[in-house]
Amino acid sequence: MAAPLLLADWGTSSRRAWLVGEGGAVLASASDDRGMLSIAPGGWEAALAELRRALGGAEPRLSLIAGMAGADRGWRDAGYLPCPAAIGDLARGLCWAEPGAVAIVPGLSFTRDGPADVMRGEETQVLGAIAAGLVPPDAFACHPGTHTKWITARGGQVAAFRTVMTGELFALLKAHSILAGRLQEAVAAGPDFDAGLERGLATGEAIADLFAVRADALSGAGRIGNGAAYASGLLIGADVRAGLAMSAERDVHIIGRPDLAALYARAIEKSGRRAVAVDGGEAVVAGLRHIAETLA
Repeated sequence: MAAPLLLADWGTSSRRAWLVGEGGAVLASASDDRGMLSIAPGGWEAALAELRRALGGAEPRLSLIAGMAGADRGWRDAGYLPCPAAIGDLARGLCWAEPGAVAIVPGLSFTRDGPADVMRGEETQVLGAIAAGLVPPDAFACHPGTHTKWITARGGQVAAFRTVMTGELFALLKAHSILAGRLQEAVAAGPDFDAGLERGLATGEAIADLFAVRADALSGAGRIGNGAAYASGLLIGADVRAGLAMSAERDVHIIGRPDLAALYARAIEKSGRRAVAVDGGEAVVAGLRHIAETLA
């Protein structure tokens, strides 16, 4: 029996990993908050060993990592491949942290139209979803998160994409802005989220509308109950309005965390499109496994 694969999706603030055996069977999985920012210089080998122990201690035949381990502040700078790019291009562009044993998937860059853009980690998920048949080779996808990605796929390649910093903007507003005191409640779908969402979808002017969260309280208008939900709705509405302008495709494949994906699906459906949920974990495992098989 062949030794298993260790497949990891290493983010900025968290990581998740799977031990995968023959036929794609997931033998073990683990996740924690040991993202790129928590790894000290020179500490990546130990961090991977720690992850291996969390998965049961088996020695993998290959450790394959997507995400921020390949950033300029990560284990090795894996660089960026230009679009259009297919999953085979990712395999050919691997950066070897330990030759023959540990490889990091490169990111993608898009510079053809307008400002330059880059992604790291999302490429493995969307191309993995295509390889696994979860998303068709010609598709439009949304990967919501700290930096939401709107991705156009053509012929099984990532052809174009755009980044919207929605999650990071909300986090900054919650921690450092004059609105912070009104943004501490949990965000959930409901009347306040929907009110913000409809405003964001209608105007796309979230920056101009955000101060209403504070003004509503100071004026005594009392129209906004949960300020965090309203502000999140505004930002997601503006994000979706901008993203959908990229494509006329009716189906929008949402790849990512279920709770956040549900909020984006609400906005996409309100815009007259059809939201199709794709499990991000399943997608990244499919992508990394496909790359590993290419090397065999």
